[in-house]
Amino acid sequence: MPLRVLALAPTSFFSDYGCHVRIRGQVEELQKRGHSVLITTYPSGKDVPGLNIVRPPIPARQLQVGSSWQKILLDIAMAPVVLYHALRFRPHVIHAYLHEGVSLGMPAAKLLGIPIVFDFQGSLTAEMVEHRFLHRESPLFPFWFHLENRLDQIPHIVLTSSDHARDLLTRQFGLRQETILTVHDSVDPKKFHPPSDDERQRLKRLRKSLGIPAKRKVVVYLGLLAPYQGVDILLEAAREMTAATSAETPHFLVMGFPSVERYRRRAADMGIEDFVTFTSRVPYDAAPGYLALGDVAVAPKLPTTEGSGKLCPYMSVGLPVVATDVPAHREYLEDLGVYVPPRDPQALASALRGLLDDAGERRRIGSALRARALEQFTWARAGDAIERAYGEALDRYVFSRGI
Repeated sequence: MPLRVLALAPTSFFSDYGCHVRIRGQVEELQKRGHSVLITTYPSGKDVPGLNIVRPPIPARQLQVGSSWQKILLDIAMAPVVLYHALRFRPHVIHAYLHEGVSLGMPAAKLLGIPIVFDFQGSLTAEMVEHRFLHRESPLFPFWFHLENRLDQIPHIVLTSSDHARDLLTRQFGLRQETILTVHDSVDPKKFHPPSDDERQRLKRLRKSLGIPAKRKVVVYLGLLAPYQGVDILLEAAREMTAATSAETPHFLVMGFPSVERYRRRAADMGIEDFVTFTSRVPYDAAPGYLALGDVAVAPKLPTTEGSGKLCPYMSVGLPVVATDVPAHREYLEDLGVYVPPRDPQALASALRGLLDDAGERRRIGSALRARALEQFTWARAGDAIERAYGEALDRYVFSRGI
């Protein structure tokens, strides 16, 4: 049965990075299946053609990525907007992204008598610590941890992007396994695909426009530019590789935002500016072409509680991946990943060099990862799981009410 879904996205949707790509991909797939989805989000962010988006009627300002007091104020501003549109839209289910989405959805869910499905993006308190908004020794830490725990218990079904995150919710926050469903980050393999022969000339022009020398192999990174994403470690690895006079030095194509100028200055201070190109923000629809310039992709992310959505486009384009050895990376790549310890630039440089020097291994791994993406990580597969989650949430709500 086609459903009306109120999607709560307390973030600057759409902004061309992981969490937002997940929201967009899920909503577009649900709409293909005949469901009606209304997205409520912050005043800043880009509208996406074909998506029904509403925002608070206040001035839009671009927000920093991660936790901030400004976001808390925006969540407060969103509350009446969510309730107003819930009463007008009359959804069958609320799909709440992030913990803030759960808190915003509670009043509407109680008023309308409908369930909440929570899309868990990682531990709230762990994110606060990673973004240096909160310290574990702070007297406020127990308050935020208790709030996170309370919010985790409210939804009728919780969606996670990895089995590791599901285990975290059961082990650390006491959720029951039967209330949690893994819906992996996914990709459109028709949009993200290995470059065809017809695209070679266009890719040569793009490469030239980015200032990448014609003969250099290319290491690509796509994602947020931040220490917790391992970008500092990546630059250290690049310096290791440029210092190795016995090997051909690759070029590093670093795509993403924010802090672009800070990382450009850092690369210049390290003496590697001629081997690194920072593109700034790459629009999601343009990302396949940029990734197709790569010989190897890199995922140096450090946190262990979050997913890693960038792996799916890497895999779908057919790129071998060097990744930090964290649970989410193992789950997506399995034995096809080339793993290095987190925070170890020497190991990262060595692993990248090994793949760059072995064209046959690059082709083998890239082809196998493309096949794995087609089999396991498509939006169609995610859509099946989300529809199942909605059905279970509605059944659980009816059961809990004794109807």
